Amino acid sequence: MNLFNDLRALVIDCLDAMAAEGALPAGLDFSNVAVEPPRDAAHGDMATNAAMVLARPAGQKPRDIAETLAGRLAADPRIASAEVAGPGFLNLRLAPAVWQGLVAKVLGQGAGFGRSSLGAGQKVNIEFVSANPTGPMHVGHVRGAVVGDALASLLDFAGWDVTREYYINDGGAQVDVLARSAYERYREANGLEPEIREGLYPGDYLIPVGAALKEKYGASLLDKGEEHWLADVRLFATDMMMEMIREDLAALGVTMDVFSSEKALYGTGKIEAALDRLKGMGLIYEGVLEPPKGKTPDDWEPREQTLFRSTAHGDDVDRPVMKSDGSWTYFAPDIAYHYDKVGRGFDQLIDILGADHGGYVKRMKAAVAALSEGRVPLDIKLIQLVKLWKNGEPFKMSKRAGTYVTLRDVVEQVGRDVTRFVMLTRKNDAPLDFDFDKVLEQSKDNPVFYVQYAHARISSVLRKAAAAGIAVDDATLAAADLTKLDHEAEIAVAKKLAEWPRLIEIAARSNEPHRVAFYLYELASELHALWNRGNELPELRFLQEGDAATSQAKIALARSVAVVISAGLGILGVTPVDEMR
Repeated sequence: MNLFNDLRALVIDCLDAMAAEGALPAGLDFSNVAVEPPRDAAHGDMATNAAMVLARPAGQKPRDIAETLAGRLAADPRIASAEVAGPGFLNLRLAPAVWQGLVAKVLGQGAGFGRSSLGAGQKVNIEFVSANPTGPMHVGHVRGAVVGDALASLLDFAGWDVTREYYINDGGAQVDVLARSAYERYREANGLEPEIREGLYPGDYLIPVGAALKEKYGASLLDKGEEHWLADVRLFATDMMMEMIREDLAALGVTMDVFSSEKALYGTGKIEAALDRLKGMGLIYEGVLEPPKGKTPDDWEPREQTLFRSTAHGDDVDRPVMKSDGSWTYFAPDIAYHYDKVGRGFDQLIDILGADHGGYVKRMKAAVAALSEGRVPLDIKLIQLVKLWKNGEPFKMSKRAGTYVTLRDVVEQVGRDVTRFVMLTRKNDAPLDFDFDKVLEQSKDNPVFYVQYAHARISSVLRKAAAAGIAVDDATLAAADLTKLDHEAEIAVAKKLAEWPRLIEIAARSNEPHRVAFYLYELASELHALWNRGNELPELRFLQEGDAATSQAKIALARSVAVVISAGLGILGVTPVDEMR
């Protein structure tokens, strides 16, 4: 049930009737007619722009259209009043029965309230995390993992067929560095002094890898040159790192559907096939790029390269796919990887990448647009940095990782639920401060506590009601006399509940799961405000002594809030709590 969609359908019906009667020209396009919350809540419950967007094509004054439309809308029992404002905006106030009935709808639909068919079963691939398999996940990966996983849950809730995918960057030079670093720990396991020279990975996490290599190979690799052991150690260490990464993801509550390997693209003809596809479109050519804008580097020299004509699809410059020495650029396997995703039949692709990939966005969108002939949109979400604080100071690096704070450091400090919620308290492209002290505060300033506290308060009410012999199952509450919910503070909570289905569709269209976290905080605020009003006005308390019928009506409202909070936290990957500890 989406009340805003229901009221928009009413507006469209009235406009159709006006056209049938000649009050509007036939054949008008109503696609831009919207019903949404007014900018100022004092103006009403909903507003429609119908008269404003139809005035010019209808050749009429917007206020004239609005006044006729208002008269028709006012005849519907759901509309308490329809008022024309300014040049032709139309503000609507809904009858109390609408809000009261909404509570019954929430309880009747339960966890399904707010679910949408917006996605219409379209297949969407969300690639996220995709950390290099060279060590444990760090705090930057945490935010990307949470955003990607929450977005996947959001799109699933809104009707998409979602695939979560991890792209293993195991084809570059960094995995050779991993192998050399692991080999030093292998030497250490054999009683030799490791040489952790500059450029190698110094973290203690490679000590178990060295021990495992010793268990498999004994001392047989010690007297051999790199050409004899590099490939085997690289594969061995990469596999162990990926197992560690899977465990890190599990600690955060993230499960991938697919793991794809960059290395699997090399030597299989997949890179060549993708570039041949572009070549057949006339988008691959041999050429010389202009020097970089600004100061030209001293070592820059014009040289012919194999280039992708990405400017044909919106990029600023064409991009090299093969170096002058015949080796692939890093962009070439990425093109092949996305070509593979297009070939798997996805209707939409989403990449969640670190902020340092800003220069990658246009070229990758250009490649996907070309490879799919414009059929498959690619949305790239950049994840800004997370700054960690504790005791008023920057949080120090992890000794185990050697150079950074790990995912495990964060989760072990504050727990999975807090970590996930806090990572969604800012839009993905805004920097985020993660203060270990503040995220554990029990105050209104801590969003995760505030939302969880609202759910726990409602659970407490349900327990007390059950102990008093009042039936509080959802079916009984949905059948209660909800006309008893007539106070403005109670109606305000119902109005906020009505926004949930609309919020889901807005967040899904924009691929912005943080909107769910913001909404849950606002809903929790309405619940807490009603609770606090009950301290002043006994008639607003959820439990009315000696009046089971009124208690059930008020508890029905509270329980509806719990249903939506639970659903929203589920999208965020956070477990609702029944009591605070």
